[in-house]
Amino acid sequence: MKVIILLGDGMSDEPCAELQGKTPLQAAKTPNMDRLAQHGRVGLAKTVPDGLPPGSDVANLSVFGYDPRTCYTGRSPLEAISMGVPLGPDDVAFRMNLVTLRPHGGRLYMEDFSAGHIGSDESHPLVASLQTELGDSRFEFYSGVGYRHLMVWRGGKDAMTATPPHDITGKQIIGYLPAGDGAEELIQLMNSAQMLLHDHPVNRQRAGRDELPANSIWLWGHGKMPRLIPYREKFGLSGAVISAVDLIKGIGCCAGLEVINVPGATGYIDTNYRGKAEAALTALDRHDFVYVHVEAPDEASHGGNLQHKLQAIEDFDRLVVGTVLEGLDRFEDVRLLCCPDHPTPIHLMTHTSDPVPFVLYHSAQDDGNGAVTYDEAAARGTGLVLDGDRLMELLTAA
Repeated sequence: MKVIILLGDGMSDEPCAELQGKTPLQAAKTPNMDRLAQHGRVGLAKTVPDGLPPGSDVANLSVFGYDPRTCYTGRSPLEAISMGVPLGPDDVAFRMNLVTLRPHGGRLYMEDFSAGHIGSDESHPLVASLQTELGDSRFEFYSGVGYRHLMVWRGGKDAMTATPPHDITGKQIIGYLPAGDGAEELIQLMNSAQMLLHDHPVNRQRAGRDELPANSIWLWGHGKMPRLIPYREKFGLSGAVISAVDLIKGIGCCAGLEVINVPGATGYIDTNYRGKAEAALTALDRHDFVYVHVEAPDEASHGGNLQHKLQAIEDFDRLVVGTVLEGLDRFEDVRLLCCPDHPTPIHLMTHTSDPVPFVLYHSAQDDGNGAVTYDEAAARGTGLVLDGDRLMELLTAA
């Protein structure tokens, strides 16, 4: 038995006026996901349990088959694990975005949560400067990918609240700064970073090219080291994870999975879709399970770019789902799950906790339950609703 999960981050959405009341999944051309829907079980999965934030961390833990209510400690510790950064029991990891803040009328606004999707070649020197100038025995700065980086507070505090920057695009930041015990030190660190980054050579070069500056850091998604039951113990499977995102790689590391890095995997619409699918098929030659995560639909949604989201969904269908389906003939018994992790509605530009459409496909049998397309309405119409952490259980059931 071979088990595959194909996840399009944030694909699910709400009806859009620009699409005559259709969702992007309904409007996009998705013949391969529609084919899966016609021969598989389609339904809705609640991937975000009540009371937990609708982040990719919580939702992907569910799809991996873990109950976030028992194992979730925060987003950034998972990213730290992926990056090979050791965390002691009292250390707190924070996601550190490089962002663009815009002054207006004596106030600061979140102009771009990704600093114009700054590349690693420019972001790494910025993070290195932060470590040189602001790093010490308590605060450490680590380079990640693109705009996504890490800050570790050794022996730090973790009871404060912090808002994801992609939730406040265009908004004044004063009401969304960290709050609670330890927040004052974080805000002071963010202010110091602004002064350091303001006239950094990298930002001067970006200004000369009329590109957005990475003129601040934003700290969020904090937590301490989690503990997950390895996949071999939980499901009896060896496996691999393929993603451009440290969060997903971190979950894979905690689950005892091989992390496969695909050249050209960027986490945006220019990612190497086909390369991910081909790497997944190759991984199945030596493993029982592979989890393929594609970030592009979510990033397009956070940017409020409908055309990019439609393109990301169609590319995911054609180059990831299509390529995988073409390569399944060499395996006798294949179980496949295709789904998003959470909705990211274009008009909101952030995540919601609504259930997401899924399809469970078994190559050896036709399990169709009435759906002819893969989208939110078709999934709702089947009447099948599950908790997200049960998907993996059903996928591997005899």
